[in-house]
Amino acid sequence: MKRIFKEYLFQKHMFVCERAGTGLAENEEPHVFETLFSLANLFGITITEGKELAQKEMIEFASGMLGKNVPAPFYQGFPESVRNLSADQLLFDQLVHYTVTYGFGHFSEPGHSLFEETFERMAFQENVEVKEFTIIEEAAAVKLLAEYVGNLLASSRPLSDMQFAMVCDYIQTYRYKVQQCASKNTLVRLMVALRDLRFARFLYLSDVIKVLDEINFVGYGKEELKKLNLRNQDRKFLTSVIDELFAISHVDVITCYEKKDVWCGLLHHLHYQPKCEKAREFLADMRTKGNKSVYASFERLMNSGNIRGAVSTLKEGKGSGALLRNLDYIISRIEEPEDLTFVLHNLETKNNLMLLQLFLHYAGERKGEEHGRAFRFVRHNTMRVHAELPKEVKRRKSMISRGQSAIVSRFVEENLRRNLRGKLGKVYVDEAMKKIALPLQEATAQGGIGVLAKGSRLPIPDGKKLRAFTYWEKVDDIDLSVIGMDEEGLQTEFSWRTMAMNQSGAITYSGDETSGYNGGSEYFDIDLEKFHELYPAIRKLVFCDNVYSGFNFETCYCTAGFMKRDLLDSGEIYEPKTVESAFRVNCPGMFAYLFGIDLEKREFVWLNLSRDAHVTVAGTTSLAFLLDYFDVTEKMNVYRFFEWMATELVTDPAKADVIVSDRREIWEQANVGATDGQVSGNLEQKEKEWIHSYDFEKLLALMNQ
Repeated sequence: MKRIFKEYLFQKHMFVCERAGTGLAENEEPHVFETLFSLANLFGITITEGKELAQKEMIEFASGMLGKNVPAPFYQGFPESVRNLSADQLLFDQLVHYTVTYGFGHFSEPGHSLFEETFERMAFQENVEVKEFTIIEEAAAVKLLAEYVGNLLASSRPLSDMQFAMVCDYIQTYRYKVQQCASKNTLVRLMVALRDLRFARFLYLSDVIKVLDEINFVGYGKEELKKLNLRNQDRKFLTSVIDELFAISHVDVITCYEKKDVWCGLLHHLHYQPKCEKAREFLADMRTKGNKSVYASFERLMNSGNIRGAVSTLKEGKGSGALLRNLDYIISRIEEPEDLTFVLHNLETKNNLMLLQLFLHYAGERKGEEHGRAFRFVRHNTMRVHAELPKEVKRRKSMISRGQSAIVSRFVEENLRRNLRGKLGKVYVDEAMKKIALPLQEATAQGGIGVLAKGSRLPIPDGKKLRAFTYWEKVDDIDLSVIGMDEEGLQTEFSWRTMAMNQSGAITYSGDETSGYNGGSEYFDIDLEKFHELYPAIRKLVFCDNVYSGFNFETCYCTAGFMKRDLLDSGEIYEPKTVESAFRVNCPGMFAYLFGIDLEKREFVWLNLSRDAHVTVAGTTSLAFLLDYFDVTEKMNVYRFFEWMATELVTDPAKADVIVSDRREIWEQANVGATDGQVSGNLEQKEKEWIHSYDFEKLLALMNQ
């Protein structure tokens, strides 16, 4: 089985047993005990099902996923040795190291401290949380992946890069027949990656511009569509797509007017020769002056103050999706309460995914908008951010009052509750799911073990500190930084630029490793209690990764994550047993937001955002827009979602049809009295359904019902 599939299942706490080539009987595996012992001893992994399928190859695989052999940081005795050095020594170390690397251009060997004393590290003696895994056979893995692929394709949300890569490889490897694909974003990416015209049956002529945009970005690294210089094979492919859409009558000329200039340039660049009368008429339409698009009519009506006419035109011409995308703009122009009522009654109220997105957008307090808003959107799976300038704040017209937000929020919640009620029968939901967010905005996310939906929270127990890490290859310098934010949004930077003067027991930095072409690493230790005492004004911390060398993450190898460590240091700097999450940072940009800490609530907060910003130094951009992600679970969470879906919310797992929990003991309680086959056999034999916090595919399928 391909590694990408095994990595994807590892994120679901599963190993895959590949029997082929072992030369053993069907139910016999060598080195079972040794493998189980090594997984537990090295990585804190215990196998709860399928122990007899353990293979020694799983040790190396787990090592690659959890990072057993990670390069040493600049201060090899971190954190103890760093605290023993003066600010002058730390600064001198840094200056000498920068002179050698950037001044002399010497990147052949990692540099280390000139002042650090040699010492013996204490043996590892920390309490760690056990990671529960199962082992399944390859045939079961292939079947399970097919279920994941089907659920991901049924979702109208864009996929993360890892989800898309898995889906794309699965379609090719196992000749999976795509029966549906709800997301245009996913469809276009699949069509370009696989060059398969059969995907055209899910598209319309106006979507050709999306296909062109994807080809231009993936194949040429460009976003400008006005100056095309496509290779012959790409021109032929686009021509074939256009011809196929005319052949199956998937032609929406009115929508094509929205990109009329781009269409003119593309048709000219392709030297397009129409093959049917409809195509000839289309060519003439695109070359004729005038704009017949729905949006042109919509804008004319909005500018004249005819809100109801504009809403009706947009809904009839573009559907409810377009109405939702322009809802802020429409509501901001409403002056009469009756017009708001009219708009709400024209919204699509059966699409639960859209309603959930609206609920997150309008629920809760809209903080700080009077001072300046941050507009976020995603393109090519990276986030773009525009913060309003003071002059834009003064002349803007698109403000939504708190009263309007409250009305929309109540309307959406009522429809959501009505749509979801009673869909799942009796449900047991773990209280911990109140801190887990729904996977509604994961397009920019990186994939890896322990990764949860944006905004999800995890408690940081007393007696533990958080050790953030990043390590890399094939690039000279990646920087790990921490940005603190107070209640007013003012930022305090903790990075290679500032830490020589700020090292302490509250926050300790491992040094800036800048000779890392063959491997480098950096760490931050945060003792939450001491940090809160030393920096009482700071309420939240955000951890960032940026490529100082100026390359995109996707061109190198970079892993980031965090460990929960005891306050009393023992063991190696990087102990795989304590790793809570390790994920690849491979976005097409130089900057990524990893995760945060809510210091007041003593909770870890998932961010996992890749940003399209040519920023090689952290601390130079505003992070205020990230505060929205700290509030996600207060508005909507997995617990509330299943509470709304349940016919009855039960407190006894044995009485539930669906179990929503990450704890195996809950699942075992739910199956008391069940046969062995119902608990540990094939997934289809289980009478109850078990949903974990990381089962994005199942959650997406439920949200898309």
